[in-house]
Amino acid sequence: MLAYLHHSHHVGFERLSRMLKELFGLTISEGAIANSFWRMGAAFGTARAAIKAKLLTAPVIASDQTTTRVNGATQWQWVLHSDKGVLHDIVSSRARSVAEQLLGDYRPEIWVSDRYARQQELAHLHQVCLAHVLRDVQYAIDCGDTVVAPKIRDHLRWAIRIGKRRPSLKDSTFAAYAARAGHGLNALLGVPAAHPAGRDLQRQIKAWRGKFFVFLADRRVPPTNNASEQEIRPFVIFRKVTDGFRSSWGLGIHAGYRSVTGTARLQGQSAWNAIRVLVDGTFAVA
Repeated sequence: MLAYLHHSHHVGFERLSRMLKELFGLTISEGAIANSFWRMGAAFGTARAAIKAKLLTAPVIASDQTTTRVNGATQWQWVLHSDKGVLHDIVSSRARSVAEQLLGDYRPEIWVSDRYARQQELAHLHQVCLAHVLRDVQYAIDCGDTVVAPKIRDHLRWAIRIGKRRPSLKDSTFAAYAARAGHGLNALLGVPAAHPAGRDLQRQIKAWRGKFFVFLADRRVPPTNNASEQEIRPFVIFRKVTDGFRSSWGLGIHAGYRSVTGTARLQGQSAWNAIRVLVDGTFAVA
């Protein structure tokens, strides 16, 4: 219960101690609460190893990162996930070597991420997050481009809508839409842009052109990296409420908790049930 309230609901140690005293008549110090989390470290480590082994069989992996604070210093929380597992890690670097170390010798077929350079070339193919691209498109529109950016926005939104229809599309129809998406974007990149923001947008898109419509060639691939952002969001709230970590071992506990509960969610389990199973020693990755 302590782990669930702290890591899922962001209740600090001082408030946890008060809640236990006032609700249950239990006098437990903040230090005792910290010790109870520390004792869960081995279970979380074992669970993360099992999740990592399962994740490294997935053909499609997505990733994202966000910052955290550890004893006043900035570190990075990474998440790698697929339909097989969710793996969190908190490290001192945002470098490409972090993902490479987690992957080892394994290379998935397709990687999904934003356009951050250090998340590139980690798989045979790469799908960039079109939601991030659309933000840049909207910026160009806000800057005053009325020729190129609005048409690119409409085209990308159309492609994403097609992606949502993939389960019901025949292979021939799906292939036709994929060709239409590619030809349409190429045509828009050739439109003369009078506004500097439109020209900048075209240059950005040309640099990433081959990574826009992988999801229209493979039904397993999402058009955006929204799932990664949703996986990261609870930690962002945790960071704002708790202001980060004050111990080095606390990083592993939180990364383990997020890995276990994120993977459990893929299996239709709640965070509460996942942690109860972990404490009971029966946690398993399906």
